[in-house]
Order: sequence, then C-alpha cells, then structure tokens
Amino acid sequence: MKNPLYDNLFGVHAENDDPFLYLIDGKTITYRQFLAASGRIANTLVGKGLEPGDCVAIQVEKSPEMLNIYAACAQAGLVFLPLNPSYTVDELKYFIKNSEARLIICDEKNKDDLTTIAQKFDILIETLNQDSTGSIIEKAKSSPEGFETVARSKDDLAALLYTSGTTGKSKGAMLTQTNLLSNGNVLMTEWQFTNNDVLLHALPLFHTHGLFVATNVMLAAGGSLIFLPKFNLDDIIKNLPKSSAMMGVPTFYTRLLADNRFNRKLVKHMRLFVSGSAPLLSETHIQFEKLTGHRILERYGMTETNMNTSNPYKGERRAGTVGFPLPGVDLKITSPETGKEISVDEIGQIEVRGPNVFKGYWKMPEKTKAELRENGFFITGDLGKIDNDGYIHIVGRDKDLIISGGFNIYPKELEVFLDKQLGVLESAVIGVPHGDFGETPIAIIVPSSGLQPDLYKIEKNIKKSIARYKHPSKIITVSELPRNAMGKVQKNLLRNKYNFLFKK
Repeated sequence: MKNPLYDNLFGVHAENDDPFLYLIDGKTITYRQFLAASGRIANTLVGKGLEPGDCVAIQVEKSPEMLNIYAACAQAGLVFLPLNPSYTVDELKYFIKNSEARLIICDEKNKDDLTTIAQKFDILIETLNQDSTGSIIEKAKSSPEGFETVARSKDDLAALLYTSGTTGKSKGAMLTQTNLLSNGNVLMTEWQFTNNDVLLHALPLFHTHGLFVATNVMLAAGGSLIFLPKFNLDDIIKNLPKSSAMMGVPTFYTRLLADNRFNRKLVKHMRLFVSGSAPLLSETHIQFEKLTGHRILERYGMTETNMNTSNPYKGERRAGTVGFPLPGVDLKITSPETGKEISVDEIGQIEVRGPNVFKGYWKMPEKTKAELRENGFFITGDLGKIDNDGYIHIVGRDKDLIISGGFNIYPKELEVFLDKQLGVLESAVIGVPHGDFGETPIAIIVPSSGLQPDLYKIEKNIKKSIARYKHPSKIITVSELPRNAMGKVQKNLLRNKYNFLFKK
C-alpha cells in the first residue's frame, strides 16, 4: 500500500457514509465527512511548507478536529505529537525544542505565551479551540477536500509520544506506521470489534489509550465513537444505553460504582468494558461483576509499545493479572542482574518484543541501546511474573523496588495485603531513605468511605502474615493518592513528600 497507516485506518472509509463520531451536542459526523475535513487540513499543513517527516506538536483540549489533525498528519506523512493540555509553558519549551517540531497547534488562550517560544525556535503556530474554532480551522475552510496521500513505508515514523518523565526528562518514543497499525488490528480481532460496535469514548487524546487504542481500534473495525469531551458521570450514564463497549481507567469504574444510577439494567446490552493505564483493584473487579454481571477486561501496555497483553475476551478474566501476550508479542521475565530468563512464578523484569514495540527514543541513542536489546526485546522497566497458568502479573516498576538492608521488597505485595484490610480503600507503598537500612518501606493508605482503619490492628495483621523485613516502618492515612491524568499513582510525588521521615 502507498501509506499503510492512512490507507488501512482512514482511506478505506473515504466512501463510507456510516456514523463515525456521535458528538455531545447531538451532531453526527460520518466517515466521509470526517475524511473530507481531514483532507482540507492536510492541504493546509502542506500549504504552510510542511514536508513528510516534519513534526506537528498539538496541545489542545479534546475535539473532533484534533482527530482530524491526526488523520491529516498520517495522510501527509507528518509526525503527530500530542501534548497534555495541562503542561505549563515552561514544560512545553522542552518538548517543542527536543522534538524539533515545525508547527505547534494550541488553544487560542495560550497563543500569546506560546508565540514567544515559537519565535525563539523558529516554528509556526496555529490555534484550535475545543468549540471547533481557531486559525487552523479558518484556513482549512478555503482548502480543497481532495489530497493526494503521501507515500510512506511501514517503518516510517508516524507519531512521537513523550513518556511521563517521573525520573528525569521525558523521553520521546518513536512510533512507526507498523507499531500503530499492527496494534489496532490485533486488538480489534482479540476484543471482537466490528462495524456494529459503538464505543463510549471519554478518554483524552494526548495519551496512547484514548488515541492509539480506542480510536485506532474503532477505525480498524469501522465502528462508531460516542465522543465525549471528558469523563463526566452524567454524560456516561446518559450514553451507556447507546453503547456496546467502553474503555476507561480505574477511576471511571470506581466513580460509576459509587453512583446509584449505575445498575445491571443500564448495561444489560453492553458487550465489553476494558480498563487500563493503571492497576484495577480486585475489590473493584468484584463489585463491578456483582452489580452488573460484567467482568472488566484488563490489559497491559505503555507509551513505547502500545498494548502488550490482554485478559481473554472469551475465557477467564483473572483479577490482579493482565492476561496473556497478544498475538505477535513475545514476553519474558528476566533477571535484572543477568538478563537471563527466569522460572515460572519468579519476579523479574518484563521484556517484550513484537511489531508493536517502538523504534527507539528520539535523539537518545544511548538510552535506546540500554533499553532496546539487539534481539528486539524491550526492557519495559516493569517488574512482574508469569504464574503456572500463564497469566501475567505486574508487580510494579523497577524504580519502585525497595532494597532495605540488602533485601528486595516489592511494593505490590504489601499493597495487595493492605487493600484487603478493613477500612482501607487503596494503598501505596514507597521506599524512603533510612540511615541504617538504606531504604525502608512506608505505607500510605486511603480509608474506605465512612470507615476509619484501625492502624494498630493492621500492623498486627502485617506482623502475622508478612516477613519482618517487609514491614512498613510507618503507615500514613491520606484522603487520596496523587494521580496523573491517566489515573496512575504518582509515587515520585509521595517519595518527595515523605523522604525526610527517617533521615539522620
């Protein structure tokens, strides 16, 4: 094909008059209408002097036009770089400079601040607002719909996504046409999506979950999206009866469970609920199944690889696991010290290989060499194990491993235990500096609604059930855990807050 990504996900729908996007205001955008708008934008981008391989950075709120720009970049052979709308101007300086973007598209309200950066790095600037206005839209109105798709190869760069950067500067993950296309097709097949599906889409578009999982899967299947600007309980409950599937983060499901309007009748027609981006508590699994009859499907992926594993669509979806490797993905557990594969049920580092694995880190050859082996396996930085039935368990991040007095402590083990204690909604275990042991674990717990955990009893239960060297040196109660936009607990913030506790 001339342009594998565009031809397979977008171009194939050029004559399709079926609905693609159902908008919150009641409007419907068909595939044909969507691609006509994308063609106008592609002509506008090329008319500004952009050439294949140039990077387009976009920092805007979620809108259909943001998806149009993604499609236009694919058709014109440009590299799509979505950025979190919550990033400050100071943070954006790094991404814009590092990515060597030729164009930044931003919300009108941020244009003045970003113009200074654009001028400094000699890049173009356009605007796009959530209400579908902006300079890029105005200029596109006078551009033709027809655009000659630019030829690209399967190994050409299609997108640049920056990691969250919790342990230093964010790294730009280079994602190729094959990375994006292969993952969309595999997930469509594994989760049995068809053109009859209607996916409730309340995820952001700057992240792989909402953009390269939810959107690409539906493009591959030819289905429709109920396209919500953000997660809002009223909007979700209103639109669930019109949907067949929903993808979300754990927060979506805990908030639904806390709402009296959410019940079995509301979702009786639903086919699939998917959760990712952060671990789902076993308690949430149990409550959700008891209330709705549906068992949430958990999967595992990351910025550098898109999706790696999934619980089965048909078969046992096992709480606390992320299922099995997806077709075409090789996954193994290796020793962090030797790199050699280790036995079943032993904890080690997770390595993956497959067409979904990225090309490397942008302008970071040494980092790429350190984490992407010559045999194609990527060292994910996640710790995990494979049980006797083949299910994969994520234990935590390698950087979250606590080494206390020479002993390895895996936070997940303690967190699973703490989450089962009376009065505990959820927990996070972190390592903080200790004068004698180097590091020591502390536990931060969030009480269940209306309950007050008995810390003395919890400590007593820990002593009975867990080896002494793993015991938290302190248990702290907080109202909530800090999370990023995708619901992941930000343990780096917790470490920064509590790292003074045992310093001498």
